[in-house]
Amino acid sequence: MVRFAAVGGGSVAPGTSMPDIRTKDRKAEVAWFSALCNDDYELLGVPRGDLRSSFAHCRDIVLGADRLGFDNILLPSSYQVGQDPLAFAGAVGPMLRQMSLLVAIRCGEVHPPMLARALSTLDHILEGRLTINVISSDLPGTVLDSPARYRRSGEVIQILRQAWTGTEISFHGEFYDVELGVDPVRPYQQNGGPLLYFGGYSEDARRLCAEACDVYLMWPDTEQGLQDTMDDLSRRAAAVGRVLDYGLRIHVVVRETESAAREAAVRLLSMLDDDRGEEIKHRAQDSRSAGVKRQDELRAQSEDDYIEPHVWSGIGRARSGCGSALVGDPDQIVAKLERYMDMGIRAFILSGYPHREECERFARHVLSRLPRCRLAAVQGRLPTDPPVTPLTTGERR
Repeated sequence: MVRFAAVGGGSVAPGTSMPDIRTKDRKAEVAWFSALCNDDYELLGVPRGDLRSSFAHCRDIVLGADRLGFDNILLPSSYQVGQDPLAFAGAVGPMLRQMSLLVAIRCGEVHPPMLARALSTLDHILEGRLTINVISSDLPGTVLDSPARYRRSGEVIQILRQAWTGTEISFHGEFYDVELGVDPVRPYQQNGGPLLYFGGYSEDARRLCAEACDVYLMWPDTEQGLQDTMDDLSRRAAAVGRVLDYGLRIHVVVRETESAAREAAVRLLSMLDDDRGEEIKHRAQDSRSAGVKRQDELRAQSEDDYIEPHVWSGIGRARSGCGSALVGDPDQIVAKLERYMDMGIRAFILSGYPHREECERFARHVLSRLPRCRLAAVQGRLPTDPPVTPLTTGERR
């Protein structure tokens, strides 16, 4: 395993080891979350009409994060009450001033050449501020074993890459057989197009990310668990001549004092019973995934749902996917995020309940205190001037 000291933004804390990563400066891309999928509450399990996943409500979360200076925002995908992330991104993208969009795509839902075109269109709308969250769960209403799902996702990624970087698509695989010219689908971004963010804990998921994606997203874990996962992915990537960046998806409960933050966390679950929590949790396609099971195991072993200091897993009682939160005062939250950066984490996707209010609170107490970057800019994806593509100044044919 390659180890190094971070440069430019600081140095690695004593005793901290770091896997080889792309973004060596000690800075991170800080993103928020828009609740497109019926995931906004004041009290978990108690639905409020004004927090429904309407376009107006989710738009306001996004525009608030943009105004407050966040670098990116996740638009999630789930087959339940809520909105399609591609359609939502197309509507809200032109309203943004500076922020990127991290748009979730479920591989297999859209024919890959048409998906390449849709994403290229979004990238032009955003002038290169598109990032993509690759999802490999079952398509709603269908069941496919894990190896096959990830093979299908791998084929989708290969077709996207061909569409964005080549002069034609020529792909013959298990799931797709495509021969097609691709000039009209050039993205705004260069050097491979939009970055691919990817999460998954199974053997098949880890293999696919190491071979084909750019940023490996982790769900909450202990520091040792996160370090072990990063080391494993770094070894896998190195074996195929690649290097990744790493991100963490986690909630935040930040208040002026630690006691107030812990009280806010307790209040969040104060109206939730076990049956209602299980019903909400299992609406999601990934509720029995390896990553969710890992978080459930940690919570079962914890005291008062804290899997380590300031990492509270109570949210996982009523939520699939990301099920833990950082809980503390501003100094404690900053220190924990800085610690994660010392470990090599270079992207954070944060959220809190209710999402709009907690976005404001996090920005007020924490955001400006973090050393930050945009991974697409660091990795040379963003052109200085508008690129020559069929949708800009390229020759019309």
